[in-house]
Amino acid sequence: MSSAMAPAELTTKQHRILQYLREHAATKTYFKSRLIGEELGMTAKEVGANITAIQDGDFDIEIEKWGYSSSTTWKVSV
Repeated sequence: MSSAMAPAELTTKQHRILQYLREHAATKTYFKSRLIGEELGMTAKEVGANITAIQDGDFDIEIEKWGYSSSTTWKVSV
């Protein structure tokens, strides 16, 4: 049995972040927590705390912590 997180196990915030990244990853590679938060009505801290569940789960996108200037930057690939 896999220990990877299934989509149904994500919180509402995590689902929203995952959907946002799926919608935008085809045209963009790098995402700042602050800007994701602005789009979704969350703080950068909320995005950072929730994106790790997606990062650690078994989903159709790959997320890598990339930079820390002014807001954490995430490299996202599909």
